[in-house]
Amino acid sequence: MSFLNNFNLNYASTYVTLELSMAKSPEFEHPIKAYGYAARDTSGVLSPLTFSRRATGDKDVRFKVLYCGICHSDLHFAKNEWGMSTYPILPGHEIVGVVTEVGSKVEKFKVGDKVGVGCLVGTCGSCECCANDLESYCPKQILTYGFPYHDGTLTYGGYSDHMVADEHFVLRWPENLPLDSGAPLLCAGITTYSPLRHFGLDKPGMKVGVVGLGGLGHVAVKFAKAFGAEVTVISTSAAKKQEALQGLKADHFIVSKDPEQMQCAASSLDGIIDTVSASHPIEPLLSVLKQDGKLVFVGVPEKPIEISTYSIIMGRKIVTGSATGGLKETQEMLDFAAKHGVTADIELIPIDYVNTAMDRVLKSDVRYRFVIDVANTLKAP
Repeated sequence: MSFLNNFNLNYASTYVTLELSMAKSPEFEHPIKAYGYAARDTSGVLSPLTFSRRATGDKDVRFKVLYCGICHSDLHFAKNEWGMSTYPILPGHEIVGVVTEVGSKVEKFKVGDKVGVGCLVGTCGSCECCANDLESYCPKQILTYGFPYHDGTLTYGGYSDHMVADEHFVLRWPENLPLDSGAPLLCAGITTYSPLRHFGLDKPGMKVGVVGLGGLGHVAVKFAKAFGAEVTVISTSAAKKQEALQGLKADHFIVSKDPEQMQCAASSLDGIIDTVSASHPIEPLLSVLKQDGKLVFVGVPEKPIEISTYSIIMGRKIVTGSATGGLKETQEMLDFAAKHGVTADIELIPIDYVNTAMDRVLKSDVRYRFVIDVANTLKAP
C-alpha cells in the first residue's frame, strides 16, 4: 500500500502503551457502543465484532458510515502480512458517511453533512511535514485502523456502523460526487493524484504512463486524462488492451513483455506512475522515459527493486516514490474529481460478502474496487 512508502513505524515506542490499553475489552474501553467486521488472527477471516468508540470530543466529528472501500492493504493487515498487526483488526480507510454529532469547537462541519475519512486519523501536528500540509509523511502518523491513538487505544476502521475522528482528518464531501464510487478516491485516488501533481505530470499534453491496471492504476488513468495528459497503459497482459483503450479511454497500450512494443515506445514518456505491488522488471520502464523523465512508485513490491545506475545517468532520469497526500491536497483531489467526473469503477457488496471479496482481491478478480454498502447491510447484533 502506497501510504506506507515513507512511513517510519516508531511502533516499539507505543507498543507497551497499546498492550496496556488492550487489557480492557474493545467492547468496554470507550463509552459509545459500536459494531463492525474484524479479523481476530492471521487467518484474516473477518466476522462481526461489538466494540466501542470514544465519546465525541470538542474537536471531534461523529458520523454514520454509509460506504467503505476495500483496499488491498486491508487484506495485508488482516493477515498480518506486514508484521505489525494488533488484533482485533477492523479494516477500512476509504470511508464515506453522514455527520450525526459534532463537538463544541468543531468549525467545518455540522450534523447532516456528507464527509469522508481516508488513511489517517492522527499525526503529531508539530513537525515540518504537518506544518506543510504533508501529514502523510509525519513520522508519528496514526493510521485509521490498527494503530495506537493518542489515548493508547487501538484505532478501528470503516467496516463499522459509525466513526469518530478529529475534524482535521475529516473531509468535506462534494455534493455532486457519488458516495459509493467516490469512496475509493480516499486512498486509491489521492495515491495517484498526488504524484501526478507533485511531479508536474498534471499539464495538458504531458505524456504519462501508468503501469498496472488495477484499483490504483485505473484511477491514475482517469486523473491523468482529466489533467489533459496523453496516457499510455503499460501492462504484462495483452488481455487488458480493450478495457484500457475503450473502457478507460487511454490513448495507447503497451505489453511490457513485448520487446518490440517497448522499443517502439522508447524515450516517449515524461513520467510513469507505477502502481504494481508485485515484483517486476524496472529497466524496461526506464527505457520508455524521455530525458529527465520520472518513474514514480506508488505500489510496494515485496522485494527490493534492482536498477542499473547507468540507466538513470544516461538520460538524467529520476526514480522516486510517493505516499498519499496530506489533508489539504486530498480535499483538493475530491473537489477536482467532482468537477471532472472522476470516480472509481466499483462492485458494490453487502458486508457479509467481505471474506469472499478479500479472496477475490487476492486473485485480482475485481474491476476495479470493492465497496461495502455498510449502511444497508451491516445489522446490529
